[in-house]
Amino acid sequence: MLLMLRLDPSTPVPPFEQIRAQIALQVAAGRLRPGDRLPTIRTLADELDVAANTVARAYRELITTGICVAAGRRGTFVAEEPPVAFEVATRSEVLSEAAAAFAQAARELEVPIDEALEAVIDAMRTPTRAAQG
Repeated sequence: MLLMLRLDPSTPVPPFEQIRAQIALQVAAGRLRPGDRLPTIRTLADELDVAANTVARAYRELITTGICVAAGRRGTFVAEEPPVAFEVATRSEVLSEAAAAFAQAARELEVPIDEALEAVIDAMRTPTRAAQG
């Protein structure tokens, strides 16, 4: 299990909340599964270059909401039945499948990555026919 977190120092959202939200989203999207062990507080604090108390607060919030459980010295784990929205996981799965299909089509057309990304951005900015009419 690889926990991928990024903190944005330019946002007004406190680091503990950024950590909590990203872990919760990864659980909802199925990237973190029930029983997965989170890194130790000290390890994650070192990786993210934040105080241990920042990570500890994020973990406490995750435990309070039932997304994670504390197992004493054994660590912090994703709960067996975390209260996450099914729609988030489904949306993530559908989006991943659509992205994979688009990437395959772009490769077959030998479209450079920058051009493919620009096409996605343009498509997202263009209203759909259903929304127009």
